[in-house]
Amino acid sequence: MLYLSQVLGRSIRDLEGERVATIKDVIVRLGEEDHPPMTGIVARYRRRDFFLPRGRLKEFGEHGAGLNADILDLRPFARREGEVLLARDVLDKQLIDVDGKRVVRVNDVQLIDAGNEWRVTGADVSLQGLWRRLAPQNFIGTSRTVEVIDWADVGYLATDAATVQLKSSRDKLARLHPVEIARLAESLSYHHGSDIVEALDDETAAETLEEMSAEDQARIIGEMDEERAADILEWMSPDEAADVLGDLPEEKAEDLLNRMEGDEQADVAELLPYEDDTAGGLMTTEFVTLPRELTVGEALARLREMAETPNMIYYLYVTEREESWKLCGVIALRSLILAEQNAPLALVMRDEFQTAHADDPAREVAHKIAEYNLLALPVVDEAGDILGIVTVDDAIELLLPKDWRQRLPRVFG
Repeated sequence: MLYLSQVLGRSIRDLEGERVATIKDVIVRLGEEDHPPMTGIVARYRRRDFFLPRGRLKEFGEHGAGLNADILDLRPFARREGEVLLARDVLDKQLIDVDGKRVVRVNDVQLIDAGNEWRVTGADVSLQGLWRRLAPQNFIGTSRTVEVIDWADVGYLATDAATVQLKSSRDKLARLHPVEIARLAESLSYHHGSDIVEALDDETAAETLEEMSAEDQARIIGEMDEERAADILEWMSPDEAADVLGDLPEEKAEDLLNRMEGDEQADVAELLPYEDDTAGGLMTTEFVTLPRELTVGEALARLREMAETPNMIYYLYVTEREESWKLCGVIALRSLILAEQNAPLALVMRDEFQTAHADDPAREVAHKIAEYNLLALPVVDEAGDILGIVTVDDAIELLLPKDWRQRLPRVFG
């Protein structure tokens, strides 16, 4: 086992053992492997940096490196695609520890000789790693704990090197809940937070954005490639997507809306006219309606046949007839499941229920949901047609202090 700090600045010796250069950096190539292999070193000779491939070294370790030939190619070093310089790109940089679900800073890098091939195996994030670098003479013999994160658990490396991409980042980050990814992204700089969202698949990116602040949502979507941004907006709930578009410049919002697919575009466009501080601005169009002439068994069969349903269904909204939006009853999913199969919905539903209108103040709607202990509240127009629903998680966000909002679990997420 070897640490990067133990080789930086060490001598590079020729066949006679004479010092010809020093080790300035160690290069590895990132790919699909959990532990990337060392491909060579950056050597320094009289203010000139040049590349020494791994195959030119007969030995490498804490005493430096030895060459297997006397011929050196002193052309200036140039980074190639996919290469990472461990000192320049990794030391003192932040990374995401997927297993520990945290952002940490790298104080040293661990390498292991695996069958005549050196590989990066971990990142030392402990104070001891920093102490090893800054005061190596005082580190010898210490018994203090060293904390090394397995490189296989590195979900993202916050470096400024444009060529550095962790190709397996998407799979690694996908092991986390979107809430956790959002919190980690917000712990990094805005640039690196955007990188994390863009590394995710469209569905996970949408779920992650929904857990971020409105400011971060608009910034990330606004800076993203337009087609990719539209794809992610399609995966977001209509109310969240409408909020994001409402925070963007009008021309940008119109462009993204036009790039969205038909049904998703229509759902979002329906919500855009409403002010943020009204029930209409708070509601979502993701809800399920059933005509009152159905039986319980027929209603359950229809639910099973639906191609898409909201993430969480707690209430079903009963309309006067097929193809009608006139709301005449509400039934809890639990009540529907427990009812007799042959019973008509009209006998199972509640025909007395609370509603809101689209222009009602959002805080009044939130208080009504809390007062009646509801999981969702239907929003209707003057004719009694259902327009959408306000869910309890969105309502409670209005009532909680700002610092508590991120701690609120998303009941419908």
